[in-house]
Amino acid sequence: MRAMVFHKAKQPLRLEEVAEPEPGPGEVLIRVEACGVCRTDLHIFDGDLTEPKVPLILGHEIVGRIAALGAGTEGLEIGQRVGVPWLGATCGHCRYCQEGQENLCDAPEFTGYTRNGGFAEACVADARFVFPLGGGDPVALAPLLCAGLIGYRSYRMAGAGRTIGLYGFGAAAHILTQLAVWQGRKVFALTTPGDTEAQDFARSLGAAWAGGSDELPPEPLDAAILFAPAGSLVPAALKAVRKGGRVVCGGIHMSDIPAFPYADLWGERHILSVANLTRQDGEEFLPLAAGAGVVTEHRAYALEEANQALEDMRQGRLQGAAVLVP
Repeated sequence: MRAMVFHKAKQPLRLEEVAEPEPGPGEVLIRVEACGVCRTDLHIFDGDLTEPKVPLILGHEIVGRIAALGAGTEGLEIGQRVGVPWLGATCGHCRYCQEGQENLCDAPEFTGYTRNGGFAEACVADARFVFPLGGGDPVALAPLLCAGLIGYRSYRMAGAGRTIGLYGFGAAAHILTQLAVWQGRKVFALTTPGDTEAQDFARSLGAAWAGGSDELPPEPLDAAILFAPAGSLVPAALKAVRKGGRVVCGGIHMSDIPAFPYADLWGERHILSVANLTRQDGEEFLPLAAGAGVVTEHRAYALEEANQALEDMRQGRLQGAAVLVP
């Protein structure tokens, strides 16, 4: 089968013919229909995440159909469409797995990082960690598997306030805006200063206000979610949230947070990080996204164009999400 293979940080992915994987016990073989490109893929490519399995097939926003079942696999059928997320497996017995926090597992596996992902024509996944999906365009569904899921976990951690600010208006924020507006919340989008295209896009999805991340929203926020991996935005967001408000850092990697006055944190403001996702997040979010009529903005690339998709993401040339199609 064909796959785009990662060998070393900052070196282009290579299109290679590799052996098709075989599903082991409790696993499924999936024919990939589409795989989203996530900023985490870019962090792996750039070496910001330093412990990938190599050689490696990136990609953890996978949509495909089951082609084979490993021994002992239950609850899934050949031909069924499923989605594969970032969290690929957990140990099941550490403190965090036992206490309902499997996203913090002491010995996790991650799709497209410690196990091969979906920048390929096929992949193998642990059957316990895939999500059954309905019909629809697989290219449109792919961004829901990470941008949507991590966005949703961040959204849950932000609390139930009425006003919410989204710093960085890309794949996750454009999905989350639609859900928040559907639920009656007021969304404020904060983009790279001067990015009027992203600001117009946010308003078209129902954002009440859109401006630069160097501005203060027109009213205090109950919570702010940072999807842009810039630590300098944390102090800015603290200034934007009300007393008792929350600043949620939604990325797996972020540049260092600069020093800021204690007065900006005082007033029982909170800073939280989001680590990975749980299966419960998917079970809650995917039906919600369908109910809200979430439509993903996406740009399709051929599998062999993976390097171009990563570069377009780096340069901010994308509106919404990039998706590879084998």
